[in-house]
Amino acid sequence: MRYISHMIKRHLEEIGFDPAFGRQMRFIAGPRQAGKTTLARRVLSANRSDHLYFNWDMRETRSAFRKDERFFESSLRETKTGRDLPWICFDEIHKMPGWKNILKGIFDRFENEARFVVTGSARLDWFRKSGDSLAGRYFLFHLNPVSLTELAGHPHVAPNPDEDALPYIERTLSQRRSEPALLDQMLAFGGFPEPLTRADESFYRRWQNEMTDRLAREDVRDLTRITAVENIAVLMQIMPERIGSPLSLKALAEDIETSHTSIRNAIRAMELTCALFFLSPYSAKIARAVKKERKAYFFDWARCPDPARRFENYVAAEWKTRLDLWRDRGLGNFDLMYIRTRDGKESDFLIVRDRKPWLLCEAKLQDESVARHHYLQVRALGEIPFIQIIGKNGVFKRPSPGAFVISASRFFAG
Repeated sequence: MRYISHMIKRHLEEIGFDPAFGRQMRFIAGPRQAGKTTLARRVLSANRSDHLYFNWDMRETRSAFRKDERFFESSLRETKTGRDLPWICFDEIHKMPGWKNILKGIFDRFENEARFVVTGSARLDWFRKSGDSLAGRYFLFHLNPVSLTELAGHPHVAPNPDEDALPYIERTLSQRRSEPALLDQMLAFGGFPEPLTRADESFYRRWQNEMTDRLAREDVRDLTRITAVENIAVLMQIMPERIGSPLSLKALAEDIETSHTSIRNAIRAMELTCALFFLSPYSAKIARAVKKERKAYFFDWARCPDPARRFENYVAAEWKTRLDLWRDRGLGNFDLMYIRTRDGKESDFLIVRDRKPWLLCEAKLQDESVARHHYLQVRALGEIPFIQIIGKNGVFKRPSPGAFVISASRFFAG
């Protein structure tokens, strides 16, 4: 069995630090422990700027700033990187009061002498929306858990500008790669780098418990001011049973015996802190489509004990990661949605590009047969391609010119 246990190179390293994005600061947001600091340190090391990493969680960094707002300047002047400008990383600076004005002043003074990367948890993405004094000075990028192509060390395949989904699918499949053992590793240990590369069940369980505790007692309180964090812990326990199904807040409130408002606030907090991400239903052109209830998925899909739910969650996370990369790369506005009709007919995933349906996808652990309603949805959506992604290895069928049934170990390794 092929297991990967070494440091993983992330696709965002190439995309986010492309010189084409110019002088703008790179903001990197994403779930806690997804690898943002590791990525930043890797970029700095390649640029001979290791010593220009500053963690604002550290007292010495905050003290140095209070004594001299340009505390890093002497180290910057001494940095020799050839023709390239040095990279400076400010990690967790968003925890400082007035962090946006601090960054604005530093950037405006040093934008011609250095490039800046700013890393942080989901709060970085959230706080930036509350009045933006940094407009025009940064681009936001997203680092999600590890994808199968990253774990395998394969290059990232992206659609070309304005390209339909069919040539993208065919180009992906032409790589003829398959990574069944690595897929098993990801399904067992999730996509967060440390438990994934250790591949040890005892370590993963301890890591998972610690993540739940820190989420409830640090991130949620810091970001939302919610004090009833016990709801978060309970939701983390019961949500795996609801993964992949339209989420009823009323039913959750009844199960936990709390108010609808408390559940709504707790779910919102779990979204803001990147414990969960949500898909909205797509209704245009779909007769009798459900229009309200969203579906929830974990960033840490290995929390789902049920193999079928875990696999669907994994597929959702793979698609989310790809679409985030494509948006961050400037290839278009991609959204991940789902389709469900009032009579219960569902297609798990619909990729919408610039508000137009682009690709329909279903996730199945074993079943290779394609349900008729998927073809009906394809027709209603304008004859877009359809993929049924299977957990079982060694599957590749093309039941019609625009439809594919393919193993996840092959499709997501391409």
